[in-house]
Amino acid sequence: MSHETTPPAADPRRETLVVFALSLAAMVVSMMQTLPVPILGLIRADLGTSAANVSWVTTATLLSAAVFTPLLGRFGDQHGKKPTLVAVLGVMVAGSVVAALATSLPLLILGRVLQGAATAIFPLALSVLREEVRPQKLPGAMSLVSGTLAFGSGLALVATGLLTSGSDADYRSAFWMATGFAAIALLAVVFLVPATRHKTGGRTDFLGALTLGATLLLLLLPISQGHEWGWTSGRTLGSFAAAAVMTVVWVFTELKVREPLVDMRMFVHRPVLMANLAGILVGFGMFANFLGVSYLVQMPEALTGYGFGASILRASVEFLLPGAIVSLLASPIGGRLVRHRGPRTALTLAAAFGAVGFGWLALDHGHTASVIGAGVIVGAAVSFGYAAMPAVIMASVPHHQSGIANGINSISRSTGSAVGSAVVTTILASQTIEHLPAGVPALPAESGFTLTFWIGAAAFALVAVIARLGLRTGQAPRTERVSAPAAETAEASEKETAAA
Repeated sequence: MSHETTPPAADPRRETLVVFALSLAAMVVSMMQTLPVPILGLIRADLGTSAANVSWVTTATLLSAAVFTPLLGRFGDQHGKKPTLVAVLGVMVAGSVVAALATSLPLLILGRVLQGAATAIFPLALSVLREEVRPQKLPGAMSLVSGTLAFGSGLALVATGLLTSGSDADYRSAFWMATGFAAIALLAVVFLVPATRHKTGGRTDFLGALTLGATLLLLLLPISQGHEWGWTSGRTLGSFAAAAVMTVVWVFTELKVREPLVDMRMFVHRPVLMANLAGILVGFGMFANFLGVSYLVQMPEALTGYGFGASILRASVEFLLPGAIVSLLASPIGGRLVRHRGPRTALTLAAAFGAVGFGWLALDHGHTASVIGAGVIVGAAVSFGYAAMPAVIMASVPHHQSGIANGINSISRSTGSAVGSAVVTTILASQTIEHLPAGVPALPAESGFTLTFWIGAAAFALVAVIARLGLRTGQAPRTERVSAPAAETAEASEKETAAA
């Protein structure tokens, strides 16, 4: 089967509207991941639940994304990207309304599960761009849509801080805000994104989706809950062991199915594999920055000897917002880098900026200017990294697998974020200040933050290794017609990689 990848006749205004609509949709879905982070305490108090139970408000979204993103990414490739986008956005609107109206924790978690399914928007959006944007504009368009992910995650923290800054704050206002953004994104996609032109058809590999979903659930559940369960507890170790077994089952299933959800040759193809490893590390760095800085600046200096005693509002607006804005501004720069120098250069710069930013935080987190400046550098690093990864994937897989390939990469970033959250939480909980006044809850020692930031620097240093050793020079998004099967395409690209 031949798959036409050439976009329609050039219409700059039409392209701009499509990119705007998809960027808005990607920004909104990224907001859903970090939205409840600043208000977990309010939710726990309002619903009268425990800290362990309320953590499911964030975990449920992550697990839902892990299950639905690959399935919906492939479904969009097969049956139409715009209808799938519209349906997913409709589910996100419904989930936001459920979360805003919830009067119990189970209902709130249901709403968060529905919101998490919308993570499939990102790979679907990149597949639409590949159809609708001219080749010379494609890297910039993908980078802009990718850059909105980091911006949206930061914006959610800031907006939630603003909405819940009063003494009588109601956490539900944050979910009503999410409902409004989701509805606007839905309308933008309905009216600005053209109908799907390419459909591969075929059967949906539900068995592959089921085994992949089970694998990811068993992997991400102990990562996100390990701090509460205990890292050496039977539940944690048992879940990791079960994840390993299910990985084998999933691979065996995909090798036997006639039309697999994930082509194993594509999955282990070196550029795709390297992009996914980079996604884990960049996602880790983004969350380590968000959580590390947010917790750091809220520490009461009078009791701990460090920190700024900032409120949630000040932490969001003064310390996190600058980095979020820079991440958005850096995305078109990342697109130009990808277009003119290739994603390898963009990923190398992301690694350099990230290592420098986290190193700066580790060495000096006692001055406002240092914390803000380092956060800005890390924000640019995340944006460059997110700009490079879709370009690597688009250059390495045939058109009809772009949705599932970017879906897997989206999961890798979510996995990295989950690991980042778990690592930061565990480090700060394990290194606490001794001899605090009676009645004062345990507070993290400054050494915990220093260690967190050094680990973030190390993560970005590993991104540099991936960029230099795992990717070939000059790789740019593929724009020609693709008629070879995925296996032949991967094999030919491997020969190109070996020759580079």
